[in-house]
Amino acid sequence: MIDVMCLLQHVSAFQRTFESLKNVANKSDLQKTYQKLGKELENLDYLAFKRQQDLKSPNQRDEIAGARASLKENSPLLHSICSACLEHSDVASLKASKDTVCEEIQNALNVISNASQGIQNMTALPEPQAATLGSALDELESLIVLNPLTVTEEEIRPSLEKRLETIISGAALLADSSCTRDFHRERIIAECNAIRQALQDLLSEYMNNTGKKERSNTLNAALDNMCKKTRDLRRQLRKAIIDHVSDSFLDTTVPLLVLIEAAKNGREKEIKEYAAIFHEHTSRLVEVANLACSMSTNEDGIKIVKIAASHLETLCPQIINAALALAARPKSQVVKNTMEMYKRTWENHIHVLTEAVDDITSIDDFLAVSESHILEDVNKCIIALRDQDADNLDRAAGAIRGRAARVAHIVTGEMDSYEPGAYTEGVMRNVNFLTSTVIPEFVTQVNVALEALSKNSLNVLDDNQFVDISKKIYDTIHDIRCSVMMIRTPEELEDVSDLEEDHEVRSHTSIQTEGKTDRAKMTQLPEAEKEKIAEQVADFKKVKSKLDAEIEIWDDTSNDIIVLAKNMCMIMMEMTDFTRGKGPLKHTTDVIYAAKMISESGSRMDVLARQIANQCPDPSCKQDLLAYLEQIKFYSHQLKICSQVKAEIQNLGGELIMSALDSVTSLIQAAKNLMNAVVQTVKMSYIASTKIIRIQSPAGPRHPVVMWRMKAPAKKPLIKREKPEETCAAVRRGSAKKKIHPVQVMSEFRGRQVY
Repeated sequence: MIDVMCLLQHVSAFQRTFESLKNVANKSDLQKTYQKLGKELENLDYLAFKRQQDLKSPNQRDEIAGARASLKENSPLLHSICSACLEHSDVASLKASKDTVCEEIQNALNVISNASQGIQNMTALPEPQAATLGSALDELESLIVLNPLTVTEEEIRPSLEKRLETIISGAALLADSSCTRDFHRERIIAECNAIRQALQDLLSEYMNNTGKKERSNTLNAALDNMCKKTRDLRRQLRKAIIDHVSDSFLDTTVPLLVLIEAAKNGREKEIKEYAAIFHEHTSRLVEVANLACSMSTNEDGIKIVKIAASHLETLCPQIINAALALAARPKSQVVKNTMEMYKRTWENHIHVLTEAVDDITSIDDFLAVSESHILEDVNKCIIALRDQDADNLDRAAGAIRGRAARVAHIVTGEMDSYEPGAYTEGVMRNVNFLTSTVIPEFVTQVNVALEALSKNSLNVLDDNQFVDISKKIYDTIHDIRCSVMMIRTPEELEDVSDLEEDHEVRSHTSIQTEGKTDRAKMTQLPEAEKEKIAEQVADFKKVKSKLDAEIEIWDDTSNDIIVLAKNMCMIMMEMTDFTRGKGPLKHTTDVIYAAKMISESGSRMDVLARQIANQCPDPSCKQDLLAYLEQIKFYSHQLKICSQVKAEIQNLGGELIMSALDSVTSLIQAAKNLMNAVVQTVKMSYIASTKIIRIQSPAGPRHPVVMWRMKAPAKKPLIKREKPEETCAAVRRGSAKKKIHPVQVMSEFRGRQVY
């Protein structure tokens, strides 16, 4: 109690000095009083920290910690504002800012006084309804599994329906948010209706199975359907929230900078317009932060997000008042200093809020959505360039730079929480490539394009180069995401793939994404057909491994034959994945388009290889190479014919079953034959090229069609590392790094005992 009494005495002393500071009449008194306030704040902070450590209640400890931070932040602001008020007593916005800061300091003193005595502060706001949305979905999934022997309709129906309606109310809040896109709003509403119907079907099946020891197949099917609909709703909610986070936290400081610039120039008429934009921006950030909390189960993270969002709400009107004062007195140095202090305070709080939101947001979800958004922005960039629309080009390019920088920042922060190793090195290699090479190249190309548009000299611009660098930035983001997900479990990968499908993250060969997918039908085939398809795919993968072994040894930077072979291999793998109900191809039209792309790649390979054959003096090599090229042409045409893969419904013995074995087998067989032909073509192209070099070099130099260079071996560490299987090491998060003051270390040191 003595410590508490001492703390309360210092609170009273600080209160008296604080009152004196509010009422000073000249700058000399202001400076003296502020110096005295600073010393008393130092003593008060030390005693409050000691009391904070002694308290058992986590909430009261957090309250004192927040109050201490508020005093440290607002005391310099009060000094700056009081100084400005002394010079410009006629500016009403300065007085409003002063009143707000004084109120913040007074609230902090009250919190310290109450919390130190164990008195509950009444400033905490009630949790919004949507805050329990994520946990409510988890609870519903656990409550729908019941024993039919003990089920009674009077007990379970009202309870489950009430819980579901609570969830739907929370989902409706998200759907009605001003940040939610119309497309997502419609999807959320549709999923809410679907889960309502699924619950009614499940309850009906429970009533039909009342008194039975075991669940019937129809009841199990209803349970599975209910779980699926719950998962679908969760996915739509997650998707909408990640969309908000990705869009809203892209340019967090731009509205503030625009507001300050207008204030510095004394444009009082425009200030109100920019202030409204800034206020709307702040409200959007706070709203999105609260939405992110609604689907998170990280209680500590949610608490930090809500505190940071609350600080932004409090700070917003103060910044607007400071901007109004600066617009009224644009040449006043003290007003400029006040505005600069508010700017730094805002940036600090924005940084805290951004980091806190990132902590409660799944990085896998964020990367999946960011990849999709960057693809959209890349397409907008290319369209704007071809339409000669400089404004949209600049806007889309800025969005790409911002999203890429966000991805790099978040992934770097995520890797800091892991122990260094092969996993983190692989991820950071891709991140560094993005930040040091890809983004600067993209910025250069954008500047060149904008300059060409401004001079009406677009005809001299190579738009193919712009398209290539735009595709490169998307591919690098994709590589970063893939490297981050290297250690994920199959269940986590499946969960993210569901998110991808709704976000229309498509293959390079996918041209259709809407409607019910033909790929999904492949998962409904009979088990016997699935086994036969799996055998065919296994044979195909053996041939693919041969091609991988053949092309992996070559550097593809100056060898288009290797590039085309890799591209054909990738597309054929997507086609075979489609037959198993997986992969990026969703519809039969996508498979047909993929076959067309393979045929085009085969034609380009044919042109290059025929040039080699024409230069080759060895008749046997030339004949073999031309024969393999004919095989590629034949099997590409066959693959086109077989690409019309459909799961047909057949009536066997009065039972309707799905069947697609014949068309799938033909497709995989054609792909396997084509892959074999590509392997042999690559081999024979190299052999023919060596003969050209050996025989034709005496007659004179001849420019090679492609360069056959061996790929440089991977760099090896100078110090041999232990293998993971030998040390049984797992990729895991490292312990938090703590900075320990040297004085503390010395105080804990104990010398040898003297006897």
